[in-house]
Amino acid sequence: PAWDWAGREKFAGPGLGIMPAMSRSTARLSVVASALALLACSPALDWRSVPLPEAGITLSLPCKPERAARPVDLGAGAVELSMVGCRADGATFALSHMPLADPSQAGAALARWRTAVLARMQAGPQAQAGAAFVPRQALDLPQSLRMVVRGRGADGAEVVAEAAWFARLEGPRARLYHAVVYAPQPRTAAADTFFTGLALAAVSAQRRHRAAP
Repeated sequence: PAWDWAGREKFAGPGLGIMPAMSRSTARLSVVASALALLACSPALDWRSVPLPEAGITLSLPCKPERAARPVDLGAGAVELSMVGCRADGATFALSHMPLADPSQAGAALARWRTAVLARMQAGPQAQAGAAFVPRQALDLPQSLRMVVRGRGADGAEVVAEAAWFARLEGPRARLYHAVVYAPQPRTAAADTFFTGLALAAVSAQRRHRAAP
């Protein structure tokens, strides 16, 4: 199958990780993330626009996207973790997103998500540093970051992740995003194209404000 929720297949990256402090279901969510193992392949980077109206974002992918969504319990009721991505030219490109009921917790939730991803990659403490990454229409949070992380994939092989975390308001709640490019070596040009192509839909001026960091 295109998506193997059991996560038995090898994956070029270490998975997306998830917020471990929010729920006892962390391990199950990590298994969900490992579904990226079987994303469609392409021999070259053939960029195309991929709108996700349900998530309020459009992204650019260099290959035919595959999607998956699954309800998960974060300890406060079920929410849907959704992913879209593909694999091309030796790299995996992916975006995952989920709703958050309390926008004031967006910064803390992004930090927990990032910590889970770095732990899954067995990344060193130096990976904690990152540069601000606040796309237009995103919440202006100190936890909204882009970074390059060296670690290990699910098969134990060395992998480089060029990753970003950010959030936006979505009515009375927030939506959290994690965008990532996994490859054996840095793919800076491809990652720049990928991250530049992340376009959040406009929100009304009345709803744009800072969430608590």
